[in-house]
Amino acid sequence: MPADKERIRAEAFACGFDAVGFAGAAGDGADAENLAAYVAQGRHGDMTWLAREPSKRADPAGLWPQARSVICLGLNYGPETDPLAGLDEPGVGWVSIYARRRDYHLVLKKKLKRLARWLVRECGGEVKVFVDTAPVMEKPLAARSGLGWIGKHTNLVSRRFGSWLFLSEVFTSLAIEPDPPAADACGRCTRCVDACPTGALDQPYRIDPRRCLSYLTIEHKGVIAADLAASVSNRLFGCDDCLAACPWNKFARSACEPELACRADLSRIPLDALACLDEAGFRARFANTPLRRAGRLRLQYAATIAQANARRPDPPRRGEALAEPAARAAVAAPTSRRERGPVGSKPPGGGRSGSA
Repeated sequence: MPADKERIRAEAFACGFDAVGFAGAAGDGADAENLAAYVAQGRHGDMTWLAREPSKRADPAGLWPQARSVICLGLNYGPETDPLAGLDEPGVGWVSIYARRRDYHLVLKKKLKRLARWLVRECGGEVKVFVDTAPVMEKPLAARSGLGWIGKHTNLVSRRFGSWLFLSEVFTSLAIEPDPPAADACGRCTRCVDACPTGALDQPYRIDPRRCLSYLTIEHKGVIAADLAASVSNRLFGCDDCLAACPWNKFARSACEPELACRADLSRIPLDALACLDEAGFRARFANTPLRRAGRLRLQYAATIAQANARRPDPPRRGEALAEPAARAAVAAPTSRRERGPVGSKPPGGGRSGSA
């Protein structure tokens, strides 16, 4: 007998989640094909983990054979103000809206474990919980569960929350009736594609992360090419241009989870102060935030790019190289693994609707 999904949904809301959907644990062959093509074309770049265990990544039951159903969960992180405020502002670094707060993994895990304990106690079965902790294709699962659809910017779009949802899942051995998937409501709109600063969205519904500023400032391990460095502007960590451009954001609301309150000191980070931070100072300032995983030297590298861009009256157009030797030196990346700092094992913004 299928579990009472409306009772489960109500408990998930009581745990603090903002969106709840149900999907079967059987994989979708289209996901496996899309992943294989993505990797074969080299679009994953330095995110080598995306090429590992494709059968598990594309099929929830391949990851955990006991799984029969997936409870897909969203937590709203909608901004209170314009998420692009501060872009191109000299002297300060801009940070993606999702990273201006406590690390969402820490917040979501507590809610997931609370829901999982309740589910086992009240409904039985076995469970596993995930938020960027395993090879799970979260956006396709969320779309199949009805949380939203995958938009032309390759991110999940919700009618209620726009592009601003953190995603997580509870896999369960219980049989739960799936929710219907959400219909694509992008229509003819291409605002997200047009907004991309680097042309990483080379066609609707397809991204080349190797040109994506989120990938370049979070996941990329080497030097950022000169033409792309000009587009970085003063971004230190991430890029929200395509997310912010989505007209469905007009229905979004600001986040109400107290643990996800934005920190004012992370919206505009003084570049000179960042350049002077030692390791202890870096850890103290960015502890328990997403910026911690970038590592001090990688953030300082992004800061040197921002400072170089601020000094340049006419940034090079896409495809042009930087001519000034000083500018080239300013954007030389740290090379050793130790210098780069810790690099996590997820795509840009993995675990959120705006992940790559």
